[in-house]
Amino acid sequence: MREKILKAIDKNSKLTAKELAVMIDAEEAAVAAAIKELEAESIICGYPTLINWDKTESEKVTALIEVKVTPQRGQGFDRIAERIYKFEEVESVYLMSGGFDLTVIIDGKSMREVANFVSSKLAPMEAVLSTATHFVLKKYKEHGMPLVHEKEDERMLITP
Repeated sequence: MREKILKAIDKNSKLTAKELAVMIDAEEAAVAAAIKELEAESIICGYPTLINWDKTESEKVTALIEVKVTPQRGQGFDRIAERIYKFEEVESVYLMSGGFDLTVIIDGKSMREVANFVSSKLAPMEAVLSTATHFVLKKYKEHGMPLVHEKEDERMLITP
């Protein structure tokens, strides 16, 4: 049941316990109890809302920063990742395989604000060896949800 609840609210966190119960054929009280357990176990960590910021008046830029770091003795990458994710600007931090160690995703008001974050907060950290910043130009899909919709064909259908 827990897996079914997680899959359902992963796509729509506004579902009520009653709606979930109907969807997964369970008792509402059991669903509510399972959600409380999932929250207590930190499996459910929050209920963020997916917003298409491009359709608002808000100026916002998203950057993906590749970071090469020196792992900390006895703590690997965890200690440096924790220091990075505590910055207010940081949206996400991921440990990666391949040519760099961490991907840091931040949102800023401008490219200059992102550049200031990288140069004044991220790059000077003693464990950081190098960074490479990539700016998101347009988001098409996020968290499994499309942010753009196909335009309907407005041409008239002509049949013989």
